[in-house]
Amino acid sequence: METATFGAGCFWGVEEDFRRLPGVVDAAVGYIGGTVDRPTYKQVCTDMTGHAEAVEVTFDPAKISYDDLLEAFWKLHDPTQWNRQGPDFGSQYRSAVFYHSPEQQAAAEASKQRLSDSGRFRRPVVTMITPASTFWRAEEYHQQYLAKQGRSHCRV
Repeated sequence: METATFGAGCFWGVEEDFRRLPGVVDAAVGYIGGTVDRPTYKQVCTDMTGHAEAVEVTFDPAKISYDDLLEAFWKLHDPTQWNRQGPDFGSQYRSAVFYHSPEQQAAAEASKQRLSDSGRFRRPVVTMITPASTFWRAEEYHQQYLAKQGRSHCRV
């Protein structure tokens, strides 16, 4: 099994979408990239801890490739928005790939460049590609939140 970590705005819908992909063994929501140990949702929402809401994906590379996960990531959000997705704004909602190896870094950078060159977006792709740091799992009530609420998406 391998791990991939992505920030794409509100983590509830992103988690749900990654869970649906064949080859994804698990997905957990949490916080990454900040300066506070064991941050809480309330702290992260202040936009003062430096953390991004993120999804840590455990996947079987024999069934789904990291490149396939990147393709899904680009489709799950608007990578041209800086520190916001839809109605949510602040650095905790930034678009980011948190890589776990030099191979993931190279794949993410190449994928981002292909997307930028594709002409799909009129604005530049601003997604950060940065080393993964400690992933702090979010409070249990956030895990599979949409499924617990009987919903399949974040937006109303």
